[in-house]
Amino acid sequence: MEITFYGHNTLLLEIGDTKVLIDPFITGNPLAKDKVTLDSIKVDYILLTHAHQDHILDVEEIAKQSNAIIVSNYEIATYYQNKGFEVHPMNHGGNWNFNFGKVKYVNAIHTSSFPDGTYGGQPGGFVIEADSKTIYIAGDTALTMDMKLIPLSHKIDLAILPLGDNFTMGVDDAIIASDFVECNKVLGVHYDTFGFIKIDHKEAKLKFTEKNKDLILLEIGESISL
Repeated sequence: MEITFYGHNTLLLEIGDTKVLIDPFITGNPLAKDKVTLDSIKVDYILLTHAHQDHILDVEEIAKQSNAIIVSNYEIATYYQNKGFEVHPMNHGGNWNFNFGKVKYVNAIHTSSFPDGTYGGQPGGFVIEADSKTIYIAGDTALTMDMKLIPLSHKIDLAILPLGDNFTMGVDDAIIASDFVECNKVLGVHYDTFGFIKIDHKEAKLKFTEKNKDLILLEIGESISL
């Protein structure tokens, strides 16, 4: 599995011949819009954690050009289905075996509404089992005790956690979250995009190192392999 960071919470997962995009927010991201072009993104699935603009802005354009299947909670999936897109609805605690692997929609503590005010259901994250690896994508969330449920049924190889604070948990809570999910390898997301969520990279990495954890902060367009 190869994971490419496109800024904010936008990730491209390449799993064999299948490409899965998470929370596409590129054209509105000042850090990414000149580094990533939408017409270069061709994917099979788009997974959405919740309905906020900084997670769904580029869904429709990418889905149209790719004929991608949109996967999210029931309300978000229905919203896009009513616009003519192919969708797969899920809800909290549910699993589905896709052609690239198994996906579980898990709890997150946040809010969720579309820019037009439409209700976006309850926010969530994803546990994805593929290529003999398991990753946890937390989405936008506070630190929550529900994270302790995840290692009861999954051995997480990489935890993808928000770090920016203010709207989500910050660095200190992300360290605790990595304890809760029993994974010391963390890919940071949801930071630096705008003023409220800027972080000190050096300090964040030091805090993780002091707890014998590995924090990965990718440049936009950079990839890691699991």
